[in-house]
Amino acid sequence: MGVWGALLLDQLDFYLNAHLFPRLEGLTDEEYFWEPVPDCWSLVEGPDGWEMQGSWPEPEPDPPPVTTIGWRLAHIGAANIGARTNALFGASEPDRPMYDPRFVSPIPGSARDAIALLHEVWGRWRDGVAGIDDLHLLAPLGPAGGPYADDPLAGLVLHVSRETMHHGGEIGVLRDLYARRTPDRPGGST
Repeated sequence: MGVWGALLLDQLDFYLNAHLFPRLEGLTDEEYFWEPVPDCWSLVEGPDGWEMQGSWPEPEPDPPPVTTIGWRLAHIGAANIGARTNALFGASEPDRPMYDPRFVSPIPGSARDAIALLHEVWGRWRDGVAGIDDLHLLAPLGPAGGPYADDPLAGLVLHVSRETMHHGGEIGVLRDLYARRTPDRPGGST
């Protein structure tokens, strides 16, 4: 692993171990599915397993809907880290774009399974990026990048980190709101 790869991984590694994983301790299924306001996007059980409501509609709703902790954890683990890990470090078809829905990991239907998935895909993402030297980090993604084929792999590593930290911070806020909910406030009923 090169110097830049180590720095890129250290940033997300520190965030996950010092912030997000500790904030997920004790997460219950009730909290995982809690909808703090009406019309939240959550997870729904479909004929082929769990699904994320409203995943990546075109055009995006304005304003965007509030999403549940479950939706955000699924987005981080199954899509953000999971799909990129599956596409770049485990695909038997390296020319298939990383946005192919077949790369998305199965959506977890419980808090425990979502946390386990996040640990699992993070370990594989970390190992995959650690195996890349600095020169490869600067190389274009190629066909796996889809519309971002000409962008460097380092840009994708930064995007995965940014997206994880963004949604992880929102999960922390939702946990704080859940812990302080009351029956007389929106989202307060248990």
